[in-house]
Amino acid sequence: MAIYLIRHGETEWALHNRHTGSTDIPLTKRGEEQARSLGSKLVGVKFARVLSSPLQRAKVTADLSGVKPEAEISPLLIEFDYGKYEGITSAEIQRDRPDWDLWRDGCPGGESPQQVVDRGRRLLEELAPQREENYALFAHGHVLRAVAVAYLGTPVGLARHLVVKVASISILSHEHDVPAIEVWDLA
Repeated sequence: MAIYLIRHGETEWALHNRHTGSTDIPLTKRGEEQARSLGSKLVGVKFARVLSSPLQRAKVTADLSGVKPEAEISPLLIEFDYGKYEGITSAEIQRDRPDWDLWRDGCPGGESPQQVVDRGRRLLEELAPQREENYALFAHGHVLRAVAVAYLGTPVGLARHLVVKVASISILSHEHDVPAIEVWDLA
């Protein structure tokens, strides 16, 4: 069993490191090419289920990758709610709050890190992964980090150490019946 965490292709806001939560930004042309190329990395993998964030950048990435079955929409995979920090960069936030850390402080008017990890936990409970099956989750960088933390059963703060680039694949599986990271951030 493996859970494939697949981040969407490039967007204009991702290019400029702007926090993109619920703003429904489309993929760039390069992002569309990246989404298509993800399919070649997933050839031969049979998925029991494919889930996607409802936001177009994730859903279009799933569609363009060509994975089967067709992606089901899961609101639990929507990106971190950045509240007042939507659309701005970490550098801009840190001008006013030099010690700000997303995975410790969350976002005013948005979600706390624990809320995002709890969403990841609910997703995994709903998915109820079976040992002999593979699952694909098309979503966003921060929510995929939260799913990984929920899967591993580690403290929320571990997420700050897990980088998830655009159009990357990470794989969660087991090692001797212990949840483990098999591959991380394969771009």
